[in-house]
Amino acid sequence: MRVLFIASLHHPAQFDAARRAAPPGHDPLFPPSQGQYFWVKALRKLGHTCAVFWRSESAWPWATSGQLRMTQRLTPGRAINALLTRAPAMNPDFRLRNRRLIRAAADFRPDVIILVGDNTVILPETLAAIKQAHNATLVYGCGTSPIVFSRPVERAAAPLIDLVIANDLYHAIQWRELGARRAEVLPMSAIDPDVHHPYDLDADEQAEAACDVGFIGTLVPDNLYGERIAALEALADFDLGIWSVHEVPATLRRFYRGPALGERMLRLTCGARIVVNPHGDFMRYGGNMRLFEACGVGAFQIADDRPGITDWFTVGEHLVTYRDPDHLRELVTYYLAHEDERRRIAAAGQAHVHANHTYEQRMARLMALVDTIRHCE
Repeated sequence: MRVLFIASLHHPAQFDAARRAAPPGHDPLFPPSQGQYFWVKALRKLGHTCAVFWRSESAWPWATSGQLRMTQRLTPGRAINALLTRAPAMNPDFRLRNRRLIRAAADFRPDVIILVGDNTVILPETLAAIKQAHNATLVYGCGTSPIVFSRPVERAAAPLIDLVIANDLYHAIQWRELGARRAEVLPMSAIDPDVHHPYDLDADEQAEAACDVGFIGTLVPDNLYGERIAALEALADFDLGIWSVHEVPATLRRFYRGPALGERMLRLTCGARIVVNPHGDFMRYGGNMRLFEACGVGAFQIADDRPGITDWFTVGEHLVTYRDPDHLRELVTYYLAHEDERRRIAAAGQAHVHANHTYEQRMARLMALVDTIRHCE
């Protein structure tokens, strides 16, 4: 099938580097720091043809597009972004981008459109026109709660969505309530055996990454990551290392070691004796990217107790879960003192995700669902 992604570009520097390093004829459509990089790689391996339309790319040549760094402070960028998302149809740049998308779809003729979450630009009428013109199946992929994060333009498009794929069962239910025709719990995250494997660190990397407890991820705003912050604050008297591309709360700033994306993130993950993975407050079922990636690189992982984890892992065999910050402290103390158990669980977790949670398996399942929908129409 011909699959058109509609997405925002994050991490343009990593994208440029990936394109420079790619062999001829193997240009990536996304930077390796975005999960869709692995989606495209797997889809191509399965025989599908892929293209991408960057909705984040301004139609005005003098304008620049970039990802906002998450912060708790009110900045001009955040204020402008909030105003633009309230009335996208009134934004002339956005309207030009929608017309560009219609032309790009006419050239590519997609069978499947994958609209990546956090859309503030593409209008429902644009999606409806493309679906009708090309008899395309519209798939929406989002790792966050539509109740918490979706914008009016996304909610208005919900009845057009043929299939929502969500990490979290509760998010899938919410999309159905908003009008999506079908929603499936299919984690957007997985592992690529070529990338998600143990890394041998050189002396400089070992010095940077070495810690008893490591965390890589987002910590602001606190109303969305309060449980995550509380978990890390409970570990303040351990050798704690924190990496994030976003702002870090003042209570945890002394543990901050810098940003981490792509392969650098995976290599740093390998340097921690224990990787902790508290989900965001809005992800009650579980299934974030780190859940699979940390196991993929052979790290020993302690995650918060979310019901979905037992759908994908055997707790105590592939990873360990905690109930509350006090329980987390107990587990960290115990497993720091029991290296053999850490190694055994980490090795089992790695073998498990490499056997059962690859991006190729995810995309095969996704396209099987799409095929079922298309044959029922």
